[in-house]
Amino acid sequence: MVFMSKPAPEQFSFIRNSKPTPFFSGIPLIDLSKPDSMHQLVKACEEFGFFKVINHGVPMEFISKLESEAVDFFSLPLSEKEKRFSSVFGDNPEKFRCALNDYVSAVKRMACEILEMMADGLKLQQRNVFSKLFDG
Repeated sequence: MVFMSKPAPEQFSFIRNSKPTPFFSGIPLIDLSKPDSMHQLVKACEEFGFFKVINHGVPMEFISKLESEAVDFFSLPLSEKEKRFSSVFGDNPEKFRCALNDYVSAVKRMACEILEMMADGLKLQQRNVFSKLFDG
């Protein structure tokens, strides 16, 4: 799961510009800060199989830092990228590693919360039946 702090790049414009069809009117949007988010989450899973979340608790600072580091790397010419092959993290591996670790930890917490909401919505005895899969 990837969250972008800025609008999607041009290569994703087909997603923004596509028109809904009668069969599919849009991606379900779940606001995790709302009291009925668990119900909406379960409904989206049952009806669509996927959804988009907002107010998810992943700090925009983490998203922006990781996005910035990734853009810096991927905007380099191929020759520069190849020089960095032994250290994919570039000139300052610690900076990228920290940004990546912060982001991954926050997304993992959010994913566990969503999985636990799904278990609650499905009325499963063990709330962590899905989220405990992340601990392994």
